[in-house]
Amino acid sequence: MDELKDVLAAVGPKLRDLRRQRGITLAELSRSTGISESTLSRLEGGSRRPNLELLLPLAHAYGVPLDELVGAPHTGAPRVHLRPVHRLGMTFVPLSRRAGGMQALKLVIPPRSDGGEPDLKSHEGYEWLYVLEGRLRLLLGERDLVLKPGEVAEFDTHVPHWLGSADARPVELLVLFGPQGERAHLRARPA
Repeated sequence: MDELKDVLAAVGPKLRDLRRQRGITLAELSRSTGISESTLSRLEGGSRRPNLELLLPLAHAYGVPLDELVGAPHTGAPRVHLRPVHRLGMTFVPLSRRAGGMQALKLVIPPRSDGGEPDLKSHEGYEWLYVLEGRLRLLLGERDLVLKPGEVAEFDTHVPHWLGSADARPVELLVLFGPQGERAHLRARPA
């Protein structure tokens, strides 16, 4: 029974963190969920016990699975629950959970709306990418490339680079990123 109390006690801080991460006010959340501001405040503060009638609209508003809100224990099921991260206008879907080392993710980049010049960045690491859908514009040093579905690129991220949609549609990619400059290696056994 103590475990249930601990799980329920953790819901409020999770709700508050989600709301703050997304920059949403209690008033905005109240309008989108139909839950009063005072109830939302009491949920976040822990003085109101969460129930399905409150958690379902909140999970929908935040675009997260219900089990993420309540910190449900891992069941050992083979399903992978991908939790997208929205940053810099892009959506990152981690495909690997290993801290450090090679990271795998799906990246969705919306079409650019600002019309300004791309801002090339450089950082530690090595990146390999595969275009799944759409057309990717890759600025890499002095090169300006457009990659179509099925095309692959790899580069040292010390070279100034920028990734974006090449047209008015989003672009989706698979990315392997080695933060310490590791390159992706394909090892095949002899036939």
